[in-house]
Amino acid sequence: MNSKAIQDLYPENLAHCYGCGKNNPQGYQLKTYLIDDETIAHFTPEEKYTAIPGSVYGGLIASLLDCHGTGSAAAFMCKQEHIALEEGPIPIRCVTASLKVDFKALTPMGVPLELKGRLRSIEGRKIWVDMTLSANGILCATAEILAIQLKE
Repeated sequence: MNSKAIQDLYPENLAHCYGCGKNNPQGYQLKTYLIDDETIAHFTPEEKYTAIPGSVYGGLIASLLDCHGTGSAAAFMCKQEHIALEEGPIPIRCVTASLKVDFKALTPMGVPLELKGRLRSIEGRKIWVDMTLSANGILCATAEILAIQLKE
């Protein structure tokens, strides 16, 4: 496992995202780590993210998957380009072109959520990542993202 989250390696001028930006103290501060061929992140939702009592609002789930997906895409592109994920800033930052989320089960409130990502493919600046979001070992959502690497 890399000791630093991919989001902590973003250049300072590109680290303000509400979901994962280290320079946004009001955001979620989501952190994505590359472990072998998979990415992982954890987030514990607070009561303010309630949809119905006891369940997480679907918009939060989509937002977490969005940030985990672009972070995963950047990590997978770095891996393909043999860019070390230990020192920043890294020259790769991605944005979302499309995101599809399928909700599989209600997501419980107040327990750690586990997000995982796997690379599907890379074609030029396009990176496709498949993701899951689970709580207490139960699959709550699946997603696929098409992320685009920003030009330098």
